[in-house]
Amino acid sequence: MIRLHRLGRDVEPYLVNPDLIMHVEAMPDTHVTLTTGTRYVVQETPDEIIAAVRAWRVRILAEALAISGRAPLAGV
Repeated sequence: MIRLHRLGRDVEPYLVNPDLIMHVEAMPDTHVTLTTGTRYVVQETPDEIIAAVRAWRVRILAEALAISGRAPLAGV
């Protein structure tokens, strides 16, 4: 899960499953649309969301490799 903050709402973050993100648009506020059709306007920029999704995926893969006992690929 990644943390996002709704624009103009509580400062408390909420969690989103990155696998459900269909697309992210900046118009000029950032809109995140999920595969469920739900749409959020968030404080984060598209680049920040991309970075959060990448970090989440790297963490998931690293944990899977650690559990399997395999070494991560060089340069990743």
